[in-house]
Amino acid sequence: MNIEKEIEELKQRNKKVEAGKAWELSYSRKIILITSTYLAIGIYLWAIDIERPWLNAIVPAAAFMLSTLTLPFLKKLWVKYIYKK
Repeated sequence: MNIEKEIEELKQRNKKVEAGKAWELSYSRKIILITSTYLAIGIYLWAIDIERPWLNAIVPAAAFMLSTLTLPFLKKLWVKYIYKK
């Protein structure tokens, strides 16, 4: 395999990795996950005949939202204090 081909393959791989990281950190992904969490829990609560299922579905969706907001902060702490390479 020649060097130019290897470099091109590495560039393509890096583009895919960067796109994956961008998706993981995007607000679009978070909004989709929060919305789908809310809908899934709401449908489940409705199906099992819980009173006010759509109001009660807000709690797990909000908890998920809070967890995604705190993860970057916790990741920085983990990298700083625990992951020492």
